[in-house]
Amino acid sequence: MLAFIKRREPFWLFVHSPSAMIAAFLTALIILGALFAPLIAPSNPYDLSSFSLMDGLLPPVWQDGGRSAFLLGTDDQGRDMISSILYGARLSLVIGLTAMVIATVLGVGLGLAAGYFGGRFDAVIMRIADVQLALPAILTALLIDGIARGILPTEIQQNMRVTVLTLAIALSLWVNFARTARASTFVEKNKEYVEAAIIMGQHPLRIMLIQILPNIVGPLLVIMTVDLASAILLEATLSFLGIGLPADSPSLGTLIRIGMQFLLSGEWWILWIPTVFLIVLVVAINVLGDFLRDIFNPGLR
Repeated sequence: MLAFIKRREPFWLFVHSPSAMIAAFLTALIILGALFAPLIAPSNPYDLSSFSLMDGLLPPVWQDGGRSAFLLGTDDQGRDMISSILYGARLSLVIGLTAMVIATVLGVGLGLAAGYFGGRFDAVIMRIADVQLALPAILTALLIDGIARGILPTEIQQNMRVTVLTLAIALSLWVNFARTARASTFVEKNKEYVEAAIIMGQHPLRIMLIQILPNIVGPLLVIMTVDLASAILLEATLSFLGIGLPADSPSLGTLIRIGMQFLLSGEWWILWIPTVFLIVLVVAINVLGDFLRDIFNPGLR
């Protein structure tokens, strides 16, 4: 009996899932590398005095012409690729995590309220969600970014690029949280513990946050994991298109955009190394999301 119970525990399932363990290790390694980039990176790609144009376009160390000081080579400006990737991952993760948190708060808040109160409020929120679902996330982010460019004064647009990009990504990802929270709230609000709280005269906000939210957090955690990967990909896509971060902000998308300019000239590492890094990061996060989905929905296993 104990063995049967243990096999249902998340930790037991985790240690017996090689893919989940590898994904967790890679995700943790990348996050720690990005977090401690100032300490472990060979140089600072933001500091003009830390690199030289004379070191530009050096290949990785295993190719002819490579130097041991630049294990993965350099870009056209002479910036070390390892340093650029670590700082780029740091910026991409900050944007992705912040956008995901904003989307979670907005979507879960609206979904809880729509599911609890119903009526016209629910109808309005869900119609807005339906309209946004009809558009790909990238188009929604482009629309919001374009509106922000038209509203903000030109002199402050450059300083607000990270903020605008983060908000654009967040506002394109809130719908999944809202729909999931609404559907789960519809189920939970008819249960006895919620009815008892209503009879006791508890405030609706307290019921939603204290009674209902802890019981619907499982599916939301899965969406948070998946949307983190989506947010990172959205940032990379927008930066690749030249709409996201500028060239002097080495996010992963910016590095890939710069690398495209040198692909046909033979400097393959400037494009492929950050591309592979981005793919590994997104795949690892998605594998973790699939594992969490299986944990919170055993019927899918």
